[in-house]
Amino acid sequence: MKKNSNPLTHIDAHGNPGMVDVGSKIHSRRHARASAEVVFPPDALSILSASGWTTSKGAVIHTAIIAGTQAVKKTSDLIPFCHPLPIERCKFDIAPIPDGLRIVCEVTLTHKTGVEMEALTGATIAALTIIDMCKAASPAITIREIRLLEKTGGKSDFQA
Repeated sequence: MKKNSNPLTHIDAHGNPGMVDVGSKIHSRRHARASAEVVFPPDALSILSASGWTTSKGAVIHTAIIAGTQAVKKTSDLIPFCHPLPIERCKFDIAPIPDGLRIVCEVTLTHKTGVEMEALTGATIAALTIIDMCKAASPAITIREIRLLEKTGGKSDFQA
């Protein structure tokens, strides 16, 4: 069988997509942080911050944390080649920025594969939840800069 020289780990030597075989990898501590920013038009931002980030649907930030946590745990159901993982820690920090809210999702586990996609999925779904909770204030709310901030463990570490 031809060895796969493709640097894209989810493509085999024949060009077929598939999950990475992690069977021979050793367990190690893995950690990832990802962020997303939800940007509001100025009038909507004023209304929502004055309300303490509470809408008729409920507490915006708390609901986003719950939704993001659920998303972290369901990442392998959403992204085809992600392995189901035993998440050990999931933490969110949602804080005001000048034009909206910044979400940071941290995920940690001890396993054979990393949690970058889980952290990115958590931050993204938390951001989408904020839009859903606040869309009555403005249809012009946007998400920007969904990105990986840091990953440790495995073959290499990364920091943005």
